[in-house]
Amino acid sequence: MTTESLFMVGALSVAGIGGATDIATRRIPNKITYTGMLIAICGRTLLQGWHGLESAVAGGLIGGMAFLLFFLIHAMGAGDVKLITAVGCFAGPSAAVQIVLASAIAGGIFAVVYALWQGKLRTVLLNAGELVRFHASVGAEVHPSLNLSNPQAVRLPYGIAIAAGVVYSVVALYCRGEL
Repeated sequence: MTTESLFMVGALSVAGIGGATDIATRRIPNKITYTGMLIAICGRTLLQGWHGLESAVAGGLIGGMAFLLFFLIHAMGAGDVKLITAVGCFAGPSAAVQIVLASAIAGGIFAVVYALWQGKLRTVLLNAGELVRFHASVGAEVHPSLNLSNPQAVRLPYGIAIAAGVVYSVVALYCRGEL
């Protein structure tokens, strides 16, 4: 097992635990995310030196910054941002880009399936159109009613989308011979 394979096992582990916890409790506790970040940063640094530290920090920044905007406009919880940051610390920068994209695609698919399951697909699609219109006209501002502060908002446990993105990325990297 290569060092990168070991770190991807770490990414899978933290994403799996975070996703399962998010489904069960609708929260991703700091003890999961911060512990994951700490293990990834220390592990990469111990095994790869300064390059490992740089890789962990860059991967974490790619993951965290990609989802931070959604947190700032109240479209995503802080636990999701911290989870993708921990995953990015394990994965490193190039795999973090793939995981962010795969997680976003998985999140979109899960959102449609979840809306269908809840019987709210029409409402979700209309709200998505309203959000596009709103953000196109005013920019990255919090929508007055379509945000996580609204108790009637449809909420997706996004940790599972992050876990699915990691699983997809691990399989893709393995199939390409990179793990």
